[in-house]
Amino acid sequence: MALIKKTTILLTLFFVFGLYFNCKSKDVSKSKNNEIHSVLPFSDPSNAGNWKLNTEVSDEFDAATIDENKWYIVGKFENGAPFYKHPDKPNKKVWTGRAPSQFSGRNYRLEQGKLILETRWEPDFPFIKEVRKPVFGEALPYENITTACFIGRKEFKYGYIEIKSKAADAPVSSAFWAMGDMLEFDFFELYGGTINPNKKHLDSQLWWSTRDWNKPVNGKPTYTERKDVGFRVADDFHIWGIEWDEKGVKYFIDGKLFSQVSNDEVTAWAKENRKKVSLPDDYNGYVATKPISLWLDQETFPWNDIPKTKAELEANSPVGQKEDGVVDFEIEYVRVWQKVK
Repeated sequence: MALIKKTTILLTLFFVFGLYFNCKSKDVSKSKNNEIHSVLPFSDPSNAGNWKLNTEVSDEFDAATIDENKWYIVGKFENGAPFYKHPDKPNKKVWTGRAPSQFSGRNYRLEQGKLILETRWEPDFPFIKEVRKPVFGEALPYENITTACFIGRKEFKYGYIEIKSKAADAPVSSAFWAMGDMLEFDFFELYGGTINPNKKHLDSQLWWSTRDWNKPVNGKPTYTERKDVGFRVADDFHIWGIEWDEKGVKYFIDGKLFSQVSNDEVTAWAKENRKKVSLPDDYNGYVATKPISLWLDQETFPWNDIPKTKAELEANSPVGQKEDGVVDFEIEYVRVWQKVK
């Protein structure tokens, strides 16, 4: 009888421990699945696209400092003034921002796992004195407003590009875009908080485009869309995703397909909308076929509205934050996946 009791107790213990370890194994598997899921495109959690994260150009912004092997911070200070020299292209002119705002290497911070780009009301900043004629718009002096710009130092071609961010609630742009060889690919230029009563629609508008910087187009869009997204872009974080390959572009917002265009449709749009520049008959408007580097920045858009005072810049800032002269473009992560070959 004692032997039977001991055997029963041992079998019970084996059964209990078996259940415990089986549950732990499932928990570990679940944790790993969640971890894998967390680094897949938000619109493709099952990875039907066979994506692999490109860690050279992706960033979670959860480190103590910016990885400057990954990002060039435009306008860092040296001897009391900002300097503009790209570490990888020292002989190429660096864009210093759209006047009246100027890029400052001090206008960012890392906070709670986010990169926060700052637009500041900063009249005492050592602004460039030269008034430069921009490609588009009127010539204005640099004054009063400083913004931020980060440029990716690594290039890639094609893939799925995703950013989780919240636009600044102010009359400045919060932009995510890219540059390649005579190519500009604007993923979004969000104007999150206009003060122009006639342009309140901008607060919920997505503007994206591809631009050809070769002649005769000279930087004008070969394709562009301006569409209402159904929410104020500065009210909360949203996930913006761009699937890009040789066939065209698909645009996702919060995991849902928002828009798509084929390479042939882009060329048709370019030929219809660029008639004034006499495009050749064989012109291919789908210029987004080259390696690109990512850009994160803020700009002033004179054709929309420009904050003329600190109060105008901070008109939509929360109570208690209207006197610091700072508005934020918040970025939780930037991720790029590419097809596994």
